[in-house]
Amino acid sequence: MNSWTENPEGGRDRGLRGLARAWIEVLIRPRRFFANGVAPGDQAPGLTFAAAVAAVFVLGWIATEPTVVPSIAESFVLSAAVVVLLVTALAAPVGLHLTAALATVSLVIASLEFHGGVSFRDRGGVSETVQVVAYASAPMALAGAAVPALRVVCGGYATLLLLVGFRVVHGTTPFRTVLAGIPAAVFGYGIGYRVVAAVRTLFAG
Repeated sequence: MNSWTENPEGGRDRGLRGLARAWIEVLIRPRRFFANGVAPGDQAPGLTFAAAVAAVFVLGWIATEPTVVPSIAESFVLSAAVVVLLVTALAAPVGLHLTAALATVSLVIASLEFHGGVSFRDRGGVSETVQVVAYASAPMALAGAAVPALRVVCGGYATLLLLVGFRVVHGTTPFRTVLAGIPAAVFGYGIGYRVVAAVRTLFAG
């Protein structure tokens, strides 16, 4: 699951430079990115990308709303470091794979053909789904600041990127793309990155 592919078919470059290039490209050229940057069995770069996005999100959140950091240690800095580490090393990978699992189930349901069972003609594999979910989270790196409107905008763009990724990688029809992508987006970005809470705050205000 977390192993690197030595010679991925069009997979992502490694290292900080590769992360930065992937982040910029998926934001401005998503169709090209998903067509060329998602490779079978090459999940590790996607996992690293998702962890980096989650870390930046949490750092922004802590910087603008320090009260979210629990008193884990006597030092605020140490407590914040523990929170960032837990999110990066534990919450991000678990959240990514749970979201990808939900997306996979949704894709299977969306691919149902009442006259012939399940069609897998144009679907990519589970590995590609994990990568799409990971890279589509790119806008959430900008949503750490405790600004509800910003989080809603970033969450909306992440959802759009997820739908584009499913369409490109899995070859789904527009209707099936929406059917498969929305549940995963609501869970992964809406709940995981508190976009749903931001929407409630906006409407409550």
